[in-house]
Amino acid sequence: MAETGWTPSSWKSKHAAQAVNYPDEQHLARVLAKINVLPPLVTPSEIERLRFQLAAVQRNEAFLLHAGDCAESFDACTQQNISAKIGLILSFSLILIWGGRLPVVRVGRIAGQYAKPRSSSTERIGDKEVLSFRGDIINGLDPKDRIPDPERLLSAYFHSTATLNHVRALLTSGFASLHHPRDWSLSHVRSPSLRSEFEKVTEGLSDALDFSRTIGVGSSREGVPFERGGGRGVLGEVDFYTSHEGLLLDYEQAMTRESPLAGSQEKGYYNTSAHFMWIGDRTRQLDGAHVEYFRGIRNPVGIKVGPTLGNEELTQLLQIVNPDKEPGRVTLITRYGASKIQDHLPGHIQAVRNSGHPVGWICDPMHGNTLTSGTGLKTRNFGTIISELTSCIAIHASCGSRLGGVSLEFTGELNDEGFSVTECLGGSMELSEEQLGLRYQSFCDPRLNFEQSLDVAFLVSNYFKDERRGGSGENDIYTALGGRKYL
Repeated sequence: MAETGWTPSSWKSKHAAQAVNYPDEQHLARVLAKINVLPPLVTPSEIERLRFQLAAVQRNEAFLLHAGDCAESFDACTQQNISAKIGLILSFSLILIWGGRLPVVRVGRIAGQYAKPRSSSTERIGDKEVLSFRGDIINGLDPKDRIPDPERLLSAYFHSTATLNHVRALLTSGFASLHHPRDWSLSHVRSPSLRSEFEKVTEGLSDALDFSRTIGVGSSREGVPFERGGGRGVLGEVDFYTSHEGLLLDYEQAMTRESPLAGSQEKGYYNTSAHFMWIGDRTRQLDGAHVEYFRGIRNPVGIKVGPTLGNEELTQLLQIVNPDKEPGRVTLITRYGASKIQDHLPGHIQAVRNSGHPVGWICDPMHGNTLTSGTGLKTRNFGTIISELTSCIAIHASCGSRLGGVSLEFTGELNDEGFSVTECLGGSMELSEEQLGLRYQSFCDPRLNFEQSLDVAFLVSNYFKDERRGGSGENDIYTALGGRKYL
C-alpha cells in the first residue's frame, strides 16, 4: 500500500537534483505517455521475491552480489556482451557459495542502467563548453549530440527489454547449470594461479554433484542437457534480478504500475522497470524529489552511503523510506574510500542499530577510490579497492555487525583476440599504468575486468571459508594481491 499522501507523481512537488531540461516538453510528454502503456519489464511477484531474499541477507542467511557496468550503452547491447556479463556474475557467485556456504542473491546493474549523474551540467571539450554526457538514455557521447532527446527514453526501454529477454533466455536454457561450470568463459582466464584456484572450486563441485547423483539426490533428468530434454531443476536455474539508479523520475513514474499485494485485498505501486533500484549519493536529499518517489514504491531500495552523510541524517532517511521497518526493504551501499571508511562506518553502524531499522550492509569499494593516471585516464587501484573491502569486513566484525554483500563495477567483455579490458590497475594480472591504454573501453568509470573480478571473488570466498572453519579470515590471496593487513 502506498504511503499516506503519496502518488507516483507526488515527487513533482519537490526539488529534483540532477534534473534534465528537455527543450520540447510536449515531445517528452508524448514519449512518456507511450512508455506508460508499454508492458512492464519485471513483475510484482518477482519484486516481492527479491524483498524476501534481501530479508535473508539482513539476517545473515544469504549474501548479496550487486554487479555490472557503471553505465550501460546502447551499442553494448549485444549477445556477446550480455552473455559475458552474466557468465562473470555466475562465476563470481559460484566461488562465493563454495567458500561461504550461503545462498547468493544475484542483482545485476543491467537492463536499465543507462543514466549517469554528473557533478556539472557542462564540460569543456577542447576550446568548447558543451552539455555533459548524461548517459545514452538522455544524450549522446558525441559532443554534437548533447541536446537531451526524449526518444532516447523509448530507446532505453527497448534496449532494456532486449537485454532482459536474452538474460531470461540464457538462465532458462542451461547456461547456469552447475553440471558444466567450466563453460562459464574460463577459457579466457590468463592468470595460471587464478585458473588453478577456480579449477579447485569446479572440481570440488563436480565431486559433490557426482556424490549427490550416486546417492540418488535430485531428478534423474537434471543431469541431461537442456537441449536434449533435460529438466532445469535446482542445479540448472538461478534467480537473477535487475537494477539501476533511479535517476530520471519522469521515466520511473511512467514505469510505475499499481498491483494487488500478494495475499491481501490492498494494492501497492511497483516500479516495473527493474527489481531493485537505488538512490545515489547526489540525490538522497531528505526533502528532495527522489526520496519522495522512492518512499512510495514496493521495490526494495538501495541507498548510497558516503562520507558526507551524517548519522542523524541517515536514520531520518531510513524513517522516511521505511517507516514501518519492513524487512528486505532497505539496503545500505557504503562507498567511503579506503582512507575514510574507518572515520565513518562505525558511526553509521551504531546509528542504524540504535534506530532499530533492519538493513542489509553492502560494500561498494569502487566509487570512493577513483583516481586519474599519469596518462590522463580515469582508473582505480586494485590494492585500494580490496583494502576498503577488507576494512569493511573487519569494521563490521568489530562492531558486532556483518557485511552482507558487495557492489562492484565489473565486466566480462573481451576483445576479438579474447583479451579482457584494461581499466583498473593491479590484481593478479599486475596491470601497470602503461598498459591501461591497451584495451580501455569504458565511457564512464573504470571497471574490474574478468580476472580482477575473480580475484575479488576468491578473496571474499577464502575469508568466509576460513571464518567458517574457525579461523581469523586471513588468507594468502589477499596478501598476494597487494592489500594491507586489515583481516
